[in-house]
Amino acid sequence: MSVPDGARLPAAYLTPGSSSFTDFLAGQAPDLLPSRRSVPQGHAGDLAPHGTTIVAATFAGGVVMAGDRRATMGNIIAQRDIEKVFPADEFSAVGIAGTAGLAVELVRLFQTELEHYEKIEGTTLSMDGKANRLAALIRSNLGMAMQGLAVVPLFAGFDLTTDQGRIFSYDVTGGRYEETAFHAVGSGSLFARGSLKKLYRDGLSEEDCVTATIQALYDAADDDSATGGPDLARRIFPVVQVITADGGRRMQDDEVAAIADRVIAGRMNRPDGPAAASLT
Repeated sequence: MSVPDGARLPAAYLTPGSSSFTDFLAGQAPDLLPSRRSVPQGHAGDLAPHGTTIVAATFAGGVVMAGDRRATMGNIIAQRDIEKVFPADEFSAVGIAGTAGLAVELVRLFQTELEHYEKIEGTTLSMDGKANRLAALIRSNLGMAMQGLAVVPLFAGFDLTTDQGRIFSYDVTGGRYEETAFHAVGSGSLFARGSLKKLYRDGLSEEDCVTATIQALYDAADDDSATGGPDLARRIFPVVQVITADGGRRMQDDEVAAIADRVIAGRMNRPDGPAAASLT
């Protein structure tokens, strides 16, 4: 039975073309791109929930990314259990800070972008290629950012070529910066980075690296009202993604809870957290 002409896909959907799904979408359905949507004139940042603190740190066998679970809207807690850390593909993850709704859409577009490239080219993008693709997506959102709807993610993954974990940060213009050892973004990032400065050292094990990131999120929540600490009453804990040469995995809630419980127990005796090793 023949297919009616009206039911057939346009030729563009069946013709090999660019490996960029974003470029394809821009040509076929540009209104679906987050950056193409119009918003009222003026500053719109206070009208939308915002995600806050994301941290990442490398260890001997890979990289860890963790994010708190709070979203805020002005002085209101908009959501207590939002997820801000997502796998980008098998060997990378992206964490969101900024306007939550746009950030989640950008992450989904980025995930599709990487999957589309792999299907078209028959191979995965390099770590630098992935980081550059994400930079282009952020740059396309610049108009929204200038109206207060900024998206500033953190990207990390395991580089199979260099056999190590790598971390990339961005600014609202799409500027890409490779970070060494650890980094944090979001409203509590200043306190999280300060915490990691005293806790981080070369040769951390996977468990120690995860513990250090949870300590950093605890310190961020201690000084930044927009960052949520471990919620013992509701048993809500950070989302933690671990990426190694074997791929990425999200740690189970009970695994994260066990580490968070140890961190909190230690804070009962030392509220400001563990002391850094002495240099003398």
